[in-house]
Amino acid sequence: MKTVLVAEAVRNFSAVLVSLESEQEEILLVRNDHPVARLVPEPESMDALEVFGDLHGTLDDETADEMLRGIEASRSNSNMTLKQLRNPWDS
Repeated sequence: MKTVLVAEAVRNFSAVLVSLESEQEEILLVRNDHPVARLVPEPESMDALEVFGDLHGTLDDETADEMLRGIEASRSNSNMTLKQLRNPWDS
């Protein structure tokens, strides 16, 4: 975790954000030798296939078939594609 003084972060806020985004590392903001805040990089968004991509390998055949039937049923009941589904745990 990177540590940055609050005064430095105020003066160079844009650079701090660029660093946060490019390095994907938390930044601890410190004032008077005391931590006051933590900047956390936003996780990259993932679609449902990326979130559940390896799930099929952990399921037994019956459960995997049931999951595929559910996916197919949801596709036929709406215009939404599996790629359009978002990660429900993404903040």
